[in-house]
Amino acid sequence: MLLAERQAHRAKVRDQALLIEKLEHQIARLRHERFGQSSERRALLDQLELQLFELKEDQAQAEAAMPAEEPPSQAVQAFTRRKPARRPLPEHLPRERVVHPAPSSCPCCGGTLHKLGEDVTEMLELVPRQWKVIQHVREKFSCRSCEKIAQPPTPSHPIARGRAGPGLLAHVLFGKYGLHLPLTRQSATYAREGVPLDVSTLADWVGASAATLMPLVEAIRAHVFAAERIHADETTVPVLGVGKTRTGRLWTYVRDDRPFAGADPPAAAYFYSPDRGGVHPEEHLASYAGLMQADAYAGFNRLYEAGRKPGPIVEAVCWAHARRKFFDLARLNKAPIAIEAVARTDALFDIEREINGKPPAERRRVRQERSRPRVEALETWLREQYARLSPNSQVAKAIAYSLNRWDGLARFLDDGRLCMTNNAAERALRGIAVGRHNWTFAGSDNGGRRAAAIYTLIETAKLNDVDPQAWLADILARLHDHPAKRIAELMPWNWKRRLPQRAAA
Repeated sequence: MLLAERQAHRAKVRDQALLIEKLEHQIARLRHERFGQSSERRALLDQLELQLFELKEDQAQAEAAMPAEEPPSQAVQAFTRRKPARRPLPEHLPRERVVHPAPSSCPCCGGTLHKLGEDVTEMLELVPRQWKVIQHVREKFSCRSCEKIAQPPTPSHPIARGRAGPGLLAHVLFGKYGLHLPLTRQSATYAREGVPLDVSTLADWVGASAATLMPLVEAIRAHVFAAERIHADETTVPVLGVGKTRTGRLWTYVRDDRPFAGADPPAAAYFYSPDRGGVHPEEHLASYAGLMQADAYAGFNRLYEAGRKPGPIVEAVCWAHARRKFFDLARLNKAPIAIEAVARTDALFDIEREINGKPPAERRRVRQERSRPRVEALETWLREQYARLSPNSQVAKAIAYSLNRWDGLARFLDDGRLCMTNNAAERALRGIAVGRHNWTFAGSDNGGRRAAAIYTLIETAKLNDVDPQAWLADILARLHDHPAKRIAELMPWNWKRRLPQRAAA
């Protein structure tokens, strides 16, 4: 019976290993496909990852139930699949040695033992974070000659009348906007750790911190709108109203020159509005003139007018949105024309993957040689198919969407700075979409504007591979005493370069 159970365990682990390998391959392929439609791929990716994590939990449970003498490799149908090597534990973590007592004498003959060495097994452990109160002591001294009193000046505080240190403020800010943890949950967590902090107190800290950080927010926004090309998009934000919620909007404008090897650092600027009116992007982009990658939102149309001051914004339409129209039909209805349109579009994305990160001139050259013939052939083919279809059919509507915006879609062929998609802006809004499930709604229009400001800081830090919480903590500690004309030194990309210097000092 024991043998049968062992064989059943082995079969279960074997089957799970094969399925895990298959899922890992699918997930890696989806992650590699950076270009093209994002929402349907994101949903599939989330589903596959959830399934993968569940399978790994099942596999770990099954392996734990097997006898300890199981070999490190398992036979799996025609090949041997070795367990992946464990990732070493982080070197920067402190080590605590726990020496287990050895026998004082030989257990066989009672003779004297001599140490040959030692075996060390490491175990990762979590210790509750440490809270502390920092007392800033300013000693007073009096002069016996003139009786004057001397005392150091009061140190600057991150926020006025606040008793929170910069690290705590950064933790609250990043928890609320970076990890999407409502202040009620944070307050409950702190209380369990023995530090009761009312939600109202945390809210005061968030508001005061946002006000303190606004000069940095404005500097990032100015950097974004100094770009030659930006990405634009928006998403809904439920806002608490009287008796019901209403729908506000969070807008994002992203500067990211890395696809065409630009030297300027990336950044994302967010704005809030109580509705989706076109007047809002007109206000946000009042000083901007250049290239803008966006969806086909009609509220942007006035920005593209030739007589606009300080100049027209040049529209570059997102191919991912056009592809999505065909993809949905190909997936749901198996429409042959839609399937062919997706295949032709994906061939263009394949070329884009090859030239991502190349200089603009190189990108334009490749597009002229390889992409332009495909784009021209696609336009001709779409017009031929449209002529054969009823204008009311779903496929015809998908074709019309692309043909009506063809100039904007084809613009990337002549400008190496442009991308085929607006994915940079969509990625910048992904965290907000996740956050809506946790914090449910913004408390007011002011809360929406405050969220836009903090998202500007957090997302810009992430785009520059900077830890947002560490950066915010350091900035909050220094901002009050930092000269306003040197605000650029505190930008995430400059802060990152100066970090080794500060550590050495």
